[in-house]
Amino acid sequence: MSASKKLVMVTNDDSVQSNGIIELARAVSKHAEVIIVAPEQPQSATALSLTFHKPLRVAKVRREKFECYAVSGSPGDCVMIGVNKILPRRPDLVVSGINIGDNNTFQDILASGTVAAALESAITGIPALAFSMEVGGESMFALEYDQPDFTNAAAIAGEVVGDVLENGMPEGAEILNVNFPEGVELSTPIILTQVGRRKYTDKVIVRKDPRGRAYYWLFGERLSHFPTNTDADAVLVKRRVSISPMVLNMSGPISNDLEKLRDRVQNKLKSRKSERRR
Repeated sequence: MSASKKLVMVTNDDSVQSNGIIELARAVSKHAEVIIVAPEQPQSATALSLTFHKPLRVAKVRREKFECYAVSGSPGDCVMIGVNKILPRRPDLVVSGINIGDNNTFQDILASGTVAAALESAITGIPALAFSMEVGGESMFALEYDQPDFTNAAAIAGEVVGDVLENGMPEGAEILNVNFPEGVELSTPIILTQVGRRKYTDKVIVRKDPRGRAYYWLFGERLSHFPTNTDADAVLVKRRVSISPMVLNMSGPISNDLEKLRDRVQNKLKSRKSERRR
């Protein structure tokens, strides 16, 4: 591997067998050396989980021209193992996707294994991009579906990755979360967006098993309207490509109200301590 050429690690949460990861790797390989490190099995909605309670195994496989490593763990595990043990050197970029299903709003993002891989990368100081594409109906939950056509999404993703490799991450961004509408074309406009809050209403169905014990199905019904300038509005309503900059800093402000809360709690604890001494 040329030391002068950029190195990109490609991962996902749909497994190393997904067509989306191969299409993305093809597009990225026009701009950099590519090594795929991805879960051996689908890991959707695993969020940023790391496996500390059991050992992980890695199998080296070949998909087309790409050197692939299939990890028996989560997308976060893949980034940790890939960056620290598998790759010959620290990658210039970690790219995750293309996910089968969009990852719009924090409701999706905080559960997404695709975005989690980008988060794990950014935590280590490596800039990252996450790519996801809307799919119709229940296809993302069915085993027998035909995988979507990622051709146009991958072409757009490749150009975004190429620009970041050449010019660096946009100022202030540690992660770019990119979402494509179903049926995206190369001519589909790109909108710069903020991450929305919610995409679904929460639903819980309670049923009884043959022994009369309750069990629960969790799901959500997609909202029909979203705030303007958000990722969900861009992709799901306006049918545009969305690029959302993200940062890791989730800290809120230390406000006067928070200081008052601290003081009230400390005063109550002091009172308790004084009462115990009596």
